[in-house]
Amino acid sequence: MAKKVLIVEDDVLVAELLKDNFETLPYKFFLAYDGKVGLDLARKERPDLIIMDIGLPSINGIALCKYIKDTASTKHAKVIMLTGKKMLGDIEDAFQAGADAYVNKPFDWSRMLAHIEKLMGPA
Repeated sequence: MAKKVLIVEDDVLVAELLKDNFETLPYKFFLAYDGKVGLDLARKERPDLIIMDIGLPSINGIALCKYIKDTASTKHAKVIMLTGKKMLGDIEDAFQAGADAYVNKPFDWSRMLAHIEKLMGPA
């Protein structure tokens, strides 16, 4: 069974870039453009990895990450925060919420792939 990846990103360009890159990998992926839809998909699909922005509509990424990590059915998911927020407080908040990695935008795909493989194993 293919591992599942959920992308929660409100920036359509970034979401499409991630989608294009994931189409070349052996993962089943899902895409949400806001925190509420991301939460619904996380509950339904129980992904192995979630890549999410912090500044999401409806539910922000910090709250979403905390909920995912505090919920029995989704707490196994690894979380990569992908965001343009670079303040130390934002980084600390992300890790306190349970994030496993923090990647700044703009991002380099090879570095993102290294984080993914570190968290999920080789593709």
